Amino acid sequence: MMKVKLPKPFTFEGGNRAVLMLHGFTGNSADVRMMGRFLEKRGYTCHAPQYKGHGVPPEELVHTGPEDWWEDVMEAYQYLKDKGFESIAVVGLSLGGVFSLKLGYTLPVKGIVPMCAPMYIKSEEIMYQGVLEYAREFKRREGKSTEQIEQEMKEFEKAPMGTLKALQELIADVRNNVDMIYSPTFVVQARHDNMINTDSANIIYNEVESDDKKIKWYEESGHVITLDKEREQLHEDVYEFLESLDW
Repeated sequence: MMKVKLPKPFTFEGGNRAVLMLHGFTGNSADVRMMGRFLEKRGYTCHAPQYKGHGVPPEELVHTGPEDWWEDVMEAYQYLKDKGFESIAVVGLSLGGVFSLKLGYTLPVKGIVPMCAPMYIKSEEIMYQGVLEYAREFKRREGKSTEQIEQEMKEFEKAPMGTLKALQELIADVRNNVDMIYSPTFVVQARHDNMINTDSANIIYNEVESDDKKIKWYEESGHVITLDKEREQLHEDVYEFLESLDW
């Protein structure tokens, strides 16, 4: 069996402005790593946590849920505060974007960049299919045989997934509170996003109370926009937004 190199949380110390970077559900810190490196070179300190149950064998995912991951987000924010950063901007992909919005009405943040963040609830069935695909792919990367994967997947499917219901509740809750956000916000949405309802971006943009808000559609990109073909443009745009903030 191959030893898979699992992603880890990262902190890139680039300067005295801090950016908290949040990955998505079934994602990991590698989703935001390139952007973190880009911003580090331009004077930003970037910190990305990795949520419990993520970046580890998928069996561990089912024992965690949004409350655990929100705790990880809060700890990551506190980590930057403890390092002496007064002002913290937050950039998040997918579920990370939902958390970036939640941070925006929970704690002081300098600016918010939700990227492909869902505001609509997908059916548990569709979400569950996504989790199964993730689990299967993880096992494939570990170099397991087809038989072993099938065997492990049969076991995996017996595990209860209370996580999905809790995720739906989290998204509904955040959607109800977006109008409590007064921080500058840059809404990023991929046009070819097959994972979420792209109208989510319009809801966020319209509901945020800040006068300083903008939205951009990336015409060539899919859901994991940070790793897709317009990522360099995205890096520039996020950097430009961060530079426009009143640090």
